[in-house]
Amino acid sequence: MSEPSGVVFPASADGRRSTSALGRAVVAEALSRVDPAGARGAEQEANWRSGYLAHFRRLIEAGLASGQAAVSVARDGLESLYRRMRVAGPGGEETGLEALFSAPAHGSLATVTVTGGGVAEGSLSVPYRGERLQGDALLRRLEAWVSAGVIEPSCADAVRTVAAHPDWLAVPGRTVVVLGAGAEIGPLPVLLGWGARVIGVDLPRPAIWQRVLEVARRSAGTLLVPVAGRDAGPAPGDEALVQCAGLDLTGQVPMVADWLAAMEGPLVLGNYVYADGADNVRVASAVDALTVRLQASRRDVGLALLATPTDVFAVPADAVAQSARAYAARSPAARLGGGPLRALSGGRLLRRAYPPGADPGICDSLIPQQGPNYALAKRVQRWRATVARHDGAAVSMNVAPPTRTRSVTKNRALAAAYIGAPRFGVEVFEPATTTTLMAALLVHDLHARGPAQAHPWQDEAQAAAHGGLWRIAYAPRSALGLAALMGYRASRGSAGS
Repeated sequence: MSEPSGVVFPASADGRRSTSALGRAVVAEALSRVDPAGARGAEQEANWRSGYLAHFRRLIEAGLASGQAAVSVARDGLESLYRRMRVAGPGGEETGLEALFSAPAHGSLATVTVTGGGVAEGSLSVPYRGERLQGDALLRRLEAWVSAGVIEPSCADAVRTVAAHPDWLAVPGRTVVVLGAGAEIGPLPVLLGWGARVIGVDLPRPAIWQRVLEVARRSAGTLLVPVAGRDAGPAPGDEALVQCAGLDLTGQVPMVADWLAAMEGPLVLGNYVYADGADNVRVASAVDALTVRLQASRRDVGLALLATPTDVFAVPADAVAQSARAYAARSPAARLGGGPLRALSGGRLLRRAYPPGADPGICDSLIPQQGPNYALAKRVQRWRATVARHDGAAVSMNVAPPTRTRSVTKNRALAAAYIGAPRFGVEVFEPATTTTLMAALLVHDLHARGPAQAHPWQDEAQAAAHGGLWRIAYAPRSALGLAALMGYRASRGSAGS
């Protein structure tokens, strides 16, 4: 098997590129300044693949001491990533990740403009269970979600504000860069439908670009597509374009950065990339290097990204209070069965979510099946949002709800947990609903988001659409195991009917 090129994990003395060693070291160094005991615990973790959960929680707990502590964790974690990740050249030579800040581009990108022929949507409408919710119906659904604890009240406020300002939907005066143009819950199709100007970046895979171009042609927006190695001349037709569009960010950061630096602005750099396994950390590192380089070259770059709901978050006191009410209101059967289940599981099942009166509470929704590489890739994005916001950049980072994406449904355990999750008060969204809801929150943030709050956890909690994970009666991981069992039974029952 040939060695990967572009952004890669560091090689140890025996030549192995250990993802666990990298993750363990980055987490330990992120903690070292504010939580030395936590850093030692991460360093000494013998089984990172199963033991990472506690250390990622510790990253959040350590940052609660002060806003500066949270920024320190984020900055030190990113600095550790840059010290360790490598960039491999085609000849086998390697440099540090920071080399991407100034490395010359090998080649250039041409821009193909795709103009849609549709009519822009004149108002905000959200697809939901076979309907398009707008106007009063949308407002009622927002209230129902808030009442059920599915979204934060500030999320409903933000969506209501966007609904009242439909002229915001096309993001006038800005161009949104969507890294991960074909991402299932990325905002590209929604923004184009609203008439926005969007730059799409994704892998050079014809199937991706076939979908993206079909969306763009039907839309009211304008899509700019990167094409490598193309001379000036007439724009290729769609059949030819799907064959030559796209690039791999892990190996072409300088070229993409230079291309974006020359675009008319202002720009919003949206990070919606995803890859399986270790490649998720590689692409997350590449996008972060692209972000730093682009911010250094121009001052009009805002950031946009989505946080996964299956992570650790500090949550406000009213979320803790609603969870406590839900715990107190459990049915007699739940009360009767909960004690034995907790005892038999060694306290792992059906634990109450928070200590009474916690302010803030800690919601730990990490799912072991997603693994430490997924957790690190998503944490790198959160760290960049924290540091950028602290340094004065405009940042839109919102927690997305649990969603039935292809990456979830292909994992049997996760798919089963999502089937059973509603039994515990968690609403799992369809991709179309999530995509529109999160695009609306992005539009809100670009037009009406206020300055950074006193502590980064408060910025992360703002407008969160967590699907109920923050406000259910039980600690999410202690309920999702049972949810998966219920989901397995339900799926077998439906398959046999």
